[in-house]
Amino acid sequence: MDDLATVRAQEYAKVYDELLAAATRLDMLRRLEGGSIDAHATAAMHGLRFAATILWPTVPNTPPPGYRHDSERLLQLAANWREAALELGEFAPQRPALRLVSETTAGMRTEGGGAWATVQGPRSPA
Repeated sequence: MDDLATVRAQEYAKVYDELLAAATRLDMLRRLEGGSIDAHATAAMHGLRFAATILWPTVPNTPPPGYRHDSERLLQLAANWREAALELGEFAPQRPALRLVSETTAGMRTEGGGAWATVQGPRSPA
């Protein structure tokens, strides 16, 4: 049984190192021109850091990760950046507004009346 525990500890140590290495690579890749940040790489980086933080206690004689390793904070960061990467929630692109136009507001007359929805968005140059 000790052999299994030793092998498991060795494998956890390898995975832990691989997670940290991948997170470090993503940290370098996420920085774009002009000081902006790639949301996809940042979400993945925080996800890997979260995974490494969760695995860390199972790896004997290993120092803590070289970043703030509060798992709740890391999970929240990953969730926030996921929304940015997938354009969800507050990061969703703004949709054009719909405006209800009736025959009286449009200055038209039709038999039977009615209403139409029009899209209010940016106008194209004339």
